[in-house]
Amino acid sequence: MRKPRLRRWEASEYLELVHGITIAPATLAKLASIGGGPSFNKANRTPLYPAVELDRWAIERLGKLVRSTSDAGLQAAE
Repeated sequence: MRKPRLRRWEASEYLELVHGITIAPATLAKLASIGGGPSFNKANRTPLYPAVELDRWAIERLGKLVRSTSDAGLQAAE
């Protein structure tokens, strides 16, 4: 059974295993403070990241698929 919400260290592992995004738990904590990270719930003082939100954030962060490095430059200009 897959957990519906992950602790910060588990979210870090999940993002690497599922999406190939290496991000430290401390970086997730910083993003939770300043914004720009995945959405989360809080249970008392514990941040819990829904897997569906981690997936959404990762896909947003990865951007669109490209076929060449020149396509990547066009994506940045849009």
